[in-house]
Amino acid sequence: GAMAMSGGLPELGSKISLISKADIRYEGRLYTVDPQECTIALSSVRSFGTEDRDTQFQIAPQSQIYDYILFRGSDIKDIRVVNNHTLP
Repeated sequence: GAMAMSGGLPELGSKISLISKADIRYEGRLYTVDPQECTIALSSVRSFGTEDRDTQFQIAPQSQIYDYILFRGSDIKDIRVVNNHTLP
């Protein structure tokens, strides 16, 4: 299914980069995963908009930080753990 990730699910609290079906990229911390409902909740989420992806509607990045956003598995196009090893 769309929720399958190589190596299983990331740990809660991991920094996640998620791209929705609308090509909007979000970054936040993994808060909850509900396999039954196929939902993923992120906390401290920022929307980076559509960036340079080729999409019908361009969405600008937002400076606002959202406390929580709940994503449905069917709305998620791409999800990955952000590798923090380059940060001090």
